[in-house]
Amino acid sequence: MKVSVVIPTYSMDRYGDMTECLDAVLSQTYENIEAIVVVDGNTDVYDRLEEEYGDTEKVTTFCSRERVGPISRGNMGGVLADGDVIALTDDDAVPEDDWVERLVEMYDKYDAVAVGGRMEPEWVSGKAEYIPEEFYWLIGATHRGFQEEEGEVRNTFGANLSFRKDAFMELGGIKLGGISNSSIQGRESEFCARLRDEYGQGVIYNPDAVVYHKIYHYRTGVWWLHRRAFWQGYSKRGMEKLVPDASDEESEFLRKLIFSYLPERLRGALRGSKTEAKKFVMLLTLTACVGFGYLYGLLRWR
Repeated sequence: MKVSVVIPTYSMDRYGDMTECLDAVLSQTYENIEAIVVVDGNTDVYDRLEEEYGDTEKVTTFCSRERVGPISRGNMGGVLADGDVIALTDDDAVPEDDWVERLVEMYDKYDAVAVGGRMEPEWVSGKAEYIPEEFYWLIGATHRGFQEEEGEVRNTFGANLSFRKDAFMELGGIKLGGISNSSIQGRESEFCARLRDEYGQGVIYNPDAVVYHKIYHYRTGVWWLHRRAFWQGYSKRGMEKLVPDASDEESEFLRKLIFSYLPERLRGALRGSKTEAKKFVMLLTLTACVGFGYLYGLLRWR
């Protein structure tokens, strides 16, 4: 089984991070792979990439003529892929050396149509202790409350997600049905929901297939987190409009949040833990921002 790993990129500021990701892909324990780097309309990045990796047998590079956005970058990589499986990651992510091997194990074990893994935060400027683990999904890491054991889930993060190429082509890739994709987050959810509807099977999750996501300083800012929470709420309403049954997992998480995690954080705060107090306040305010974003989506798409 050949695996094509797609790495989208767009900025020279991320070049060092992107090559770290690319080198990690080329160093995988699973040998039958290719890396496809899709450059989004930046010829400076593309030219340097060609200069440094153009002669590397397992690397294919492509540059769009203009900026096309994250959805089109992933779709372009999928179309260019020669592999039986397309694996997505990102230019600010670094997979463990057995990542692809762990994904392939699930395809063999479950005859899977899609497989994903765990996202671990890599704190570039030190860990932000006030961010509650329940909201790690805001920073692109696997959160508290997500399924812990191997098995079927609706979707994993787009930087640690793979699917069979024939399924990708049959479903026409990732698309958002006319909803403005500049504000929508979690775009992979829509594709994975359609995948489950079509094939009767969701994504097989392997917690041992690990990718580390770099958490830059700006991603730990309180304003940035609350703004992102708002647009996540908006996005969840958008996903409901596109895929009516897509909110079941969010509803279950919300129940855990209200009846388990919030009371637990409150008890920790009342015992005098400053860290727990900060996390409790962040849980409340971030949840409120998600709710306001969802309401905004309801008003916009009545």
